[in-house]
Amino acid sequence: MPKETAVYTHGHHESVLRSHTWRTAANSAAYLIPHLHPGLCVLDVGCGPGTITADLAALVGPEGHVTGVDAASAILDQARATAAERGLTNTDFAPADVHALDFPDDSFDVVHAHQVLQHVGDPVTALREMRRVCRPGGIVAARDSDYQAMTWYPEHPVLDGWLSLYRQVARANGGEPDAGRRLRSWALGAGFTDVTSSAATWCYATEDELSWWTGLWADRTVASSYAVRATESGHATEEQLKEISAAWREWGTREDAWFMVPHGEILCRV
Repeated sequence: MPKETAVYTHGHHESVLRSHTWRTAANSAAYLIPHLHPGLCVLDVGCGPGTITADLAALVGPEGHVTGVDAASAILDQARATAAERGLTNTDFAPADVHALDFPDDSFDVVHAHQVLQHVGDPVTALREMRRVCRPGGIVAARDSDYQAMTWYPEHPVLDGWLSLYRQVARANGGEPDAGRRLRSWALGAGFTDVTSSAATWCYATEDELSWWTGLWADRTVASSYAVRATESGHATEEQLKEISAAWREWGTREDAWFMVPHGEILCRV
């Protein structure tokens, strides 16, 4: 079975976790919620700090169970703490590579991945593995953002440079930052024949939303694993990253600022 070849672009710097811990089933997996009910057994691939995982566990109830897995084993302690803080007793967590999941065939009713396939080396193989561990009649669900389709106003040339840089770094790390538009194609390539595609957005427009969004990207641009990889790979200098960081902060104070993050979504019947 193939092993992961891509390098996770963002890492788990505080500025990254600030974004990840904001995520809920409501704002990140709304397309899946109508298909969940008490008693289901769910696998959450790339669970990170576990906020979505905990929401899924609440939705399937004590009669169900959710297993969260992540390639970065260190983050799993935070996921366990998230579940414990919510008093959940129907979760467990383990390290895993989505290209070679350590579960028997037909183990889960639902296999879910949020913002994962854009970071893996072989998303088609990953989806095949997700399908393998999903029971007949079950669902494989995935949602990924699409960087090239991100839109903001007012225009800013330095932010244009940020987008170009991020996409270069992500691809150099073995990922595909414009994953959202490719999900349906990847699912068909993995052998799914019943695929429902949809799209949804995150939109930041209020003062608080913009301060949060631009602040985390300003910090991530100079202090995260992404920043290290951007400089070590020769895609940017530290001075260029500082300029981008400052542009994020300045742009985020604009009264008319607006930023949209689009996502592709797939529900694949097994």
